[in-house]
Amino acid sequence: MTKLISWNVNGLRACVGKGFLDFFKEADADVFCLQETKLQEGQIDLDLPGYHQYWNYAEKKGYSGTALFTKKEPLSVTCGIGIEEHDREGRVITAEFEDYYVVTCYTPNSQNELARLDYRMEWEDAWRAYLKGLEAKKPVIFCGDLNVAHQEIDLKNPKTNRNNAGFTDQERNKFTELLAAGFTDTFRHFYPDAEGRYSWWSYRFKAREKNAGWRIDYFCVSDSLKPRLKGAEIHSNIMGSDHCPVELLLD
Repeated sequence: MTKLISWNVNGLRACVGKGFLDFFKEADADVFCLQETKLQEGQIDLDLPGYHQYWNYAEKKGYSGTALFTKKEPLSVTCGIGIEEHDREGRVITAEFEDYYVVTCYTPNSQNELARLDYRMEWEDAWRAYLKGLEAKKPVIFCGDLNVAHQEIDLKNPKTNRNNAGFTDQERNKFTELLAAGFTDTFRHFYPDAEGRYSWWSYRFKAREKNAGWRIDYFCVSDSLKPRLKGAEIHSNIMGSDHCPVELLLD
């Protein structure tokens, strides 16, 4: 059994101060993916015995960034999606293993007033093409903060959030398009109708206490991997960030 964990830590140094390493050790994942590390090289020295560490930093300091930790050394590791305008913010790491690729992704946020929605649409098309390019070689597992609640069931207040960043028709349609291209949202595979299961809560309005959240952190897999899916989980009890870790179990 292979266990994969993904977590938007919203600043890894802060998260380490709030128990990150306790969860990391307890989870004992085979692959552990991070988003929004908010680091530059040399700003943290994480002692993770038994893991290979891979980092992708944004050019802008204290912004974005991803990491991937794995017990098994990958055949190859690449940063970015191979398009310069999309690769300045440290958003993607791809690790190639024998049976599949594992990709950690921090999708650009459309931001207030949807200032970055047009850019986000360009990103979505490039991202989908990148994943399909990988899949031409072997199946793909991708995870991370994809910055979209796909269906109304995926957030507490769909009516009032319609057309807010992360719940615009455009973003939701792009996610539908991505799944239609041959990928499965693993949480919904196991829990098609589960409500109130969220992975992110605003720091404002006591949102987490009230469970007024959004499910925007995902594990998705190539449809060909569906027979190997064994479980999916959202660890909403784990603190340390405004997001919680999500998990995938694979045969």
